[in-house]
Amino acid sequence: MKKMKWALALMLAAALVLSGCGSNSGKKPVKDIVIAEPVHLIAYLPLYVAIDKGYFKDEGLNVKVITATGGAHVTSVVSGDAWGVIGGPDSVQIANKGSKDPITSVVNVVNRANVYLMAGKNLKPKGTSDQNLAAFLKGKSIAAGRYGGSPDLLTRWLLLKVGLNPNKDVKLDEPADATAVVSLVAQGKDDLANGAEPQINEGIKKGAWGEPFYGFPSLGDYAYSVISTKESTIKKDPETVQKVVNAMLKGLKLVNENKAEAYKVLKKEFPTASDASLKASMNRAYKDQLWSKDGYISPAAVAKPLDVVKKTGIYTQGYQYSKLVDMSFVKKAEKK
Repeated sequence: MKKMKWALALMLAAALVLSGCGSNSGKKPVKDIVIAEPVHLIAYLPLYVAIDKGYFKDEGLNVKVITATGGAHVTSVVSGDAWGVIGGPDSVQIANKGSKDPITSVVNVVNRANVYLMAGKNLKPKGTSDQNLAAFLKGKSIAAGRYGGSPDLLTRWLLLKVGLNPNKDVKLDEPADATAVVSLVAQGKDDLANGAEPQINEGIKKGAWGEPFYGFPSLGDYAYSVISTKESTIKKDPETVQKVVNAMLKGLKLVNENKAEAYKVLKKEFPTASDASLKASMNRAYKDQLWSKDGYISPAAVAKPLDVVKKTGIYTQGYQYSKLVDMSFVKKAEKK
């Protein structure tokens, strides 16, 4: 009898242990997902904040960010190597051409065209009117970034706007790696460059250029970088999509409302950058109202980048906002 009681006690203890293991000690199971970025940018700070502050983990997600240059940030989602991408809806629309499982944008992050133009030493336009810019840009060699990438497209759009032919009136240097533009100007291979932070202040620090002479944030609301995922993911696993949106909205809120905490995360993400450079970068971002306040991707903000790709001739087949963008997850998060 004693042996039987002892055996029952052991079985009960084992059952309790197994029960605890099965429920993960009361914790929710963690799901791993990957989000691809085209380059490591200060503009993506809300994403880094959501990871650093545990907003994704609070939702039961373990998010890893991979840097995939040369346009691979979008194709990595197409191939299934990444769950989602942070990038422009224009890049998504181009990738969706002929796709049976198109990528859909679910939350806004960077709501300004985060691209600036810098000039090498002793070069400066007389003004920013179309006439002055045309006279200044004509004949210059410009480090414009990857062909078809947003910085390249915006540069081509501006050249057309001021009356220049991007293929004849200037020389466009188009490296796949966006970070290469600093060295191209520093080494004297190009006269001008486009870029964002931290490249802007890296170039200033190296003496490649001074402050930007033109900023595309002046275009106003512009869905420059949004989080997107496959349509099939939205249909099969809307719960995970909602969790990602929830975490991103928290990241946006902190970045917009708590500059001190946002800066701490920024310092972790760019540990080799000087405090002066990082603070200058943050000041520029806040001054230009870089980040979305509410995660909403408006029809007008999508129309601008799609108009840019149309006018440059890179993509002219149009789009449907309702298919390219799904704001149901942002709206659902707002109701909580």
